[in-house]
Amino acid sequence: MAASIDGVLTTGQLPVVVIGAGPIGLAAAAHLVERGLEPLVLEAGPSAAGAVREWSHVRLFSTWGEVIDPAAEKLLAPTGWVRPDANAYPTGGDWAQRYLQPLADALGDRVRYGTTVTGVARAGRDRIVDAGRDEQPFTVHVHSTDGREERITARAVIDASGTWSVPSPMGADGLPALGEKAAAEHITYRVPDLDDPAIRARYAGRRTAVIGSGASAFTALALLADLAKDEDGTHTVWILRRGIGANTYGGGEADELPARGALGLRAKAAVEAGHATAATGFRTEAVERDGDQLILIAEDGRRLDPVDEVIVLTGLRPDLTFLSELRLGLDERLQAPTALAPLIDPNVHSCGTVYPHGVNELSHPEQDVYLVGMKSYGRAPTFLAMTGYEQVRSIAAAIAGDHEAAERVELTLPETGVCGGAGLFDEPDAAQGSEGGGCCAAPTTLQIGTGAPAATSGSGGC
Repeated sequence: MAASIDGVLTTGQLPVVVIGAGPIGLAAAAHLVERGLEPLVLEAGPSAAGAVREWSHVRLFSTWGEVIDPAAEKLLAPTGWVRPDANAYPTGGDWAQRYLQPLADALGDRVRYGTTVTGVARAGRDRIVDAGRDEQPFTVHVHSTDGREERITARAVIDASGTWSVPSPMGADGLPALGEKAAAEHITYRVPDLDDPAIRARYAGRRTAVIGSGASAFTALALLADLAKDEDGTHTVWILRRGIGANTYGGGEADELPARGALGLRAKAAVEAGHATAATGFRTEAVERDGDQLILIAEDGRRLDPVDEVIVLTGLRPDLTFLSELRLGLDERLQAPTALAPLIDPNVHSCGTVYPHGVNELSHPEQDVYLVGMKSYGRAPTFLAMTGYEQVRSIAAAIAGDHEAAERVELTLPETGVCGGAGLFDEPDAAQGSEGGGCCAAPTTLQIGTGAPAATSGSGGC
């Protein structure tokens, strides 16, 4: 680390700011500590893994052995932490309580809660200015729950804030359908917790539309099918923007994550048993009220029979507003880093495996700023927690100057067992996960938003 000049810290002595205390943000901090670097994790919520806690009822389709980061485990070892059974499948609540919060506790005052990042820029340089830009540290603008505003100076910024807070609307054009906002009391953008009596009563004996075709939608279909077995009159209308084909339900028994494959088979069983009816090729344009019910209208003019509730699971999006003064290189479709986008683009990516990737694919024109985890995938689906762990291992190595380690691949990802043509994933799933969500999510190798065992690590992938 460079020495200070006249008592002023040089860039090398400044912390690396990590935005978000979810699975990938905390793993990033653990890797930085392992490299002898000082992280400062900024978390908007009152505890670690705020997004994961919001889908605490969802079971990951990755095992404990696949959602614990190696550097994090080393950091936890001296604390007396007991590693869960590697072959068991945790819920989001398990993940937060038994791993993520203990990890945040082990990091101590390197994690600050109740701190919302409102902007990131180069110190003294707005987005336009070239002169001396790369020599300037970052300034991170934050707002605390007690009302204080603060400026934090950082040598690098790792944004692991996820996508959980920005669910996609039901409108097929990417904008809210006409009437969607007015009908908000009958619409949710999360997988419902049917173990909660109040939430269960909202769907029991009623017709519910589920919009989406990823792991979160599969989870909702499976949970509502179980409810239908106990509550007469419970029925689901499954709305897909594409048709039903050989790959609709995922890889099944060919999936190398068995619980992920089983989730798709549960959704298929719900349809075959008559608990759910599919409306295919239905691209929602408008929502109309019919008394206390809603009628969904497609862009081709089709009108569905009235439903009581709508569950919209059409994906998640990154919040880029607080990064507006940085020079990011993002794909115009996915809002993912330019070099990463071709590896994950659902328009052209025909198989379920995404190559492991690190600092090279995640770099931007603005040096030393990185989007990781669910946020690095932009609007793309199928993010796995283990993917995020490899990302931050590589980035921490690069910040530390170990370029050989940064470029080395230390991960083999499981295949989905699904291959097909372009457009296979017409509707990104929003598995939320940390960072969402996220891993995953409902959830990354957690896929966000599924049943038991179901979603995990991140958008569509835990």
